[in-house]
Amino acid sequence: MVSKAEFAGKTVLVTGAGGGLGSAIVALLAERGARVIGCDQSADQLGSPHLASHHVFDLLDRGSIEAAIPAILEKDGVPDILINNAGWTRAETLAALTPDRIEHELDLNLTGVMLFADPLIKAMAARGSGSVVFISSVNAIAHFGNPAYAAAKAGINAYAKAIAVELGRNGLRANVVCPGSIRTAAWDHRLAKNPDVLGKLKRLYPLGRIVDATEVAEAVAFLVSDRASGITGAVVPVDAGLTAGFLPFIDDILGA
Repeated sequence: MVSKAEFAGKTVLVTGAGGGLGSAIVALLAERGARVIGCDQSADQLGSPHLASHHVFDLLDRGSIEAAIPAILEKDGVPDILINNAGWTRAETLAALTPDRIEHELDLNLTGVMLFADPLIKAMAARGSGSVVFISSVNAIAHFGNPAYAAAKAGINAYAKAIAVELGRNGLRANVVCPGSIRTAAWDHRLAKNPDVLGKLKRLYPLGRIVDATEVAEAVAFLVSDRASGITGAVVPVDAGLTAGFLPFIDDILGA
């Protein structure tokens, strides 16, 4: 059984803390003793009772990011654990891409994430300890649509490996969690178009279902914990088996 005091004495910073997955991560780590700092683009999203502190900034606004870093360090110090969770996509196919959409999704999901994480990661390395997890996506492993978002998330996977290799000797670990579909508000726009879409997903997933936010949060908690002290540079799918293989091929072709 995991100790309810596993993260006692640890400060954890979570971006996108007000979203569906972010809220699950915040709640789980707080319940296990962490002092959790939540970050999001609006204070209205940061009302969780699990948050000990919060900061508001916009990953699309470089000035906002640059102002947030000293404010975080002054108020809360260098975090022990950094969870880069914030992200967003809407351009779901190549046909939907425009120059503005490409720029927007790369800036939000890659450039902004790196600009925010870099100074904090370097401060953690200078201290000589720290654990970082990036929330990426199965879209970074194989193509499931959202090409600009997928490209950005693939960049995040590469960035995490760079941290693991170059800063491991400084006591820093960096890993990636790649969720499959999760039933959060991010699916609302698809459900509005097709209320049956979640049901259709089930036949794609070997477990016969999609994962929930708590399952992804558990993977994050493991990777940032001392239980994973020998793991760095790993890219871990939490996807009910989606990236293991294409189940409909077995059912429709080999099983026909």
